[in-house]
Amino acid sequence: MEDRVEQTSQAIRNEARRLFEADEIDVFIGFESGSLPLSSRPAFLTAEEIAQDPSKIDTLVWDSFCTSNLATYLLRYYANEPNRRKKREKPYPRVGIAVKGCDCRSVYTLAKERQVQRDSLRLVGVPCAGMVDVRKIQEQCADEIVACEEVDDSISITLRNGESTKIDREKALRRSCLECRFPKPENTDSIIDTPARKPGDGGRATLEAFEQKSSDEKWQYFSDELTKCIRCNACRQACPTCWCKECFAEHTDLKWIGVGSDLTDAMVFQITRIYHQAGRCVECDACYSACPMGVDLRTYTNRIAQDVHELFDYLPDFNPETSPPLATFSEADSNDFITDPEQAHE
Repeated sequence: MEDRVEQTSQAIRNEARRLFEADEIDVFIGFESGSLPLSSRPAFLTAEEIAQDPSKIDTLVWDSFCTSNLATYLLRYYANEPNRRKKREKPYPRVGIAVKGCDCRSVYTLAKERQVQRDSLRLVGVPCAGMVDVRKIQEQCADEIVACEEVDDSISITLRNGESTKIDREKALRRSCLECRFPKPENTDSIIDTPARKPGDGGRATLEAFEQKSSDEKWQYFSDELTKCIRCNACRQACPTCWCKECFAEHTDLKWIGVGSDLTDAMVFQITRIYHQAGRCVECDACYSACPMGVDLRTYTNRIAQDVHELFDYLPDFNPETSPPLATFSEADSNDFITDPEQAHE
């Protein structure tokens, strides 16, 4: 009997092959094995490549290391370069893409914000059993990891010193996967027949625990995390809904903040980035996973998502007809979150 990893990988290969053979897509975005242990990297297969070498489809994989949010890479296919003000003359490419629940929510968020064209996409939904947090595994290893193998519910690790160990996959999952409310993507063009994990609470328990801290403790936590920030912008680049053509942090006229890693500048950058995700963040952990310093601001992005849900009854979803709160107006909208934020949360 095939294990879950091989079964899912083969199903994705079969679907990608079918889409190419039916001439429904020009490019397929999925994952392939990375060059280092515990890593799978985005893969981009074009119709021309597959026509020349059909076996390239067999490089596609799906395992517990497919952590990237692939929706991030769609933006390059829909840019109106070189002249952004000129109407696009060529048709948009037809893109097939393997999507987890969080990826799929990001795709629909981008479509609502008119950054991608839903009708030119073929979404291959992959029910998610959760992705591992590599940092959790590395913390349990006393030496460099030189090889790994995932089999069903465990991950076998081989270290440089020759030692080997087996890690329970469930205990190494990312926080976002443990808390995920939508592990199964919806409203896709096809769906891989594999089980998804049980939905989580969206981080509510974590936020409730954080709310018990005093204002000084919350600010201290934020300050401690930001002292690690080196302003490399990896979080911004990894986020699928950070799509501004020019980031406020790079404006030279007017210049909002400096480009260095000064603590004040880092705070202004991260606070603005967090608020920019209001009604858009899908809690995919892309920002945390991409950060080379391990800066963890997920509690704050999750809090913004919860606020938007409570105030406007909106979550980034799989429904193309729902409108983001920042794109709508109602006379009944409350202003308490601006005028009296403490009262708004009682």
